[in-house]
Amino acid sequence: MKARALTTICRILVGALFIVSGLIKANDPLGFSYKLSEYFTVFGMEFLKPASLALSVVLTVVEIVCGLGTLLGIRMRLISWSLLLMIVFFTFLTFYSAYFNKVTDCGCFGDALHLKPWQSFQKDVWLTLLILPIFWNRNRIEPLLAGKRGDYAMLLGLAFSFWVNIYAIRHLPFVDFRPYKVGTNLVTDTQLPPGAKQDVFETILYYEKDGVTKAFTTKTYPWQDSTWKWVKTENKLIQEGDKPKIHDFSITSAEGENLTAQVLEAPHALLLVAYDLNQAAAEPQKRISELALAADKNKVMFMGLTATPPQQTDRFRHEVQAMYPFHFCDETALKTMIRSNPGLILLEKGVVKAMWHWRDLPTWAELQENWKLPAQP
Repeated sequence: MKARALTTICRILVGALFIVSGLIKANDPLGFSYKLSEYFTVFGMEFLKPASLALSVVLTVVEIVCGLGTLLGIRMRLISWSLLLMIVFFTFLTFYSAYFNKVTDCGCFGDALHLKPWQSFQKDVWLTLLILPIFWNRNRIEPLLAGKRGDYAMLLGLAFSFWVNIYAIRHLPFVDFRPYKVGTNLVTDTQLPPGAKQDVFETILYYEKDGVTKAFTTKTYPWQDSTWKWVKTENKLIQEGDKPKIHDFSITSAEGENLTAQVLEAPHALLLVAYDLNQAAAEPQKRISELALAADKNKVMFMGLTATPPQQTDRFRHEVQAMYPFHFCDETALKTMIRSNPGLILLEKGVVKAMWHWRDLPTWAELQENWKLPAQP
């Protein structure tokens, strides 16, 4: 009875965690694909980057289905082996990332919950301990839904998982956990509040003597001993200070002019975000040009933001006959701002009021009606 009760508790915990974790990633499959690309870079597997999005979808679907199967006790031989193999792989991955400090956030819970490398590893160790009783007792677990009812439940979970992923890719995440979500005040969130703690650094001096290099502080370095030879000086971070919620939002022109303040102070600003113009969808370009023309007529700021090099950006503008300027921003920031390439963001005095996937772009009349933009003459 004790073994059965322990297995049931482990099933509930593991199943619920896998479903929640999978749904959070399925809600934002593009974000998870960016994290997979980061792992591929760390492990020297850049050839897998083009498959990042497909792998993102497959992994989240497998995670949700395994969680559902664990809760319902269905196909436990297959499910338990899948759980064990996955947790062994991810435990190794998180240990490697933590030990070598390669990936600072595992992406286990997307932007909803950020775990530090060693926290991610500890989480996987605990999960391993919870999965082992399920694996050992896999043949004794009785399904809550027997026969075809269980298979139908699993198929329904499979279909639902794919649907969530596909919808989020073709539109935007259902629930937005990102720092640029609607309602965010970019003016305040890009600044530190009064009294915020600053980074604390310590100056480390390296001196060499008899072929041995030793580190000293500014108080202990051998300034009176000429036999020591200075090698280098480093500023070491010993205490990390507070950070603004958003630290990488900066807009510059091709000439290097910082335009961030102008954008944040504008009564209304429409930002067309396309982190990579070489991969940007061509289908919405006509609608984008119409919006840009209407914005110009009504004296509303409209600009494109990209991380594409200036020469390639100019070529793109001529190819699509873009009648609006492009300025430049950090690629990671652009990917974080909106999960669409391109996507449209509406700011009102620095506050994010709305955003649209390129498939859902509004007309100027809709902008005027719903967001009080000037009426087109």
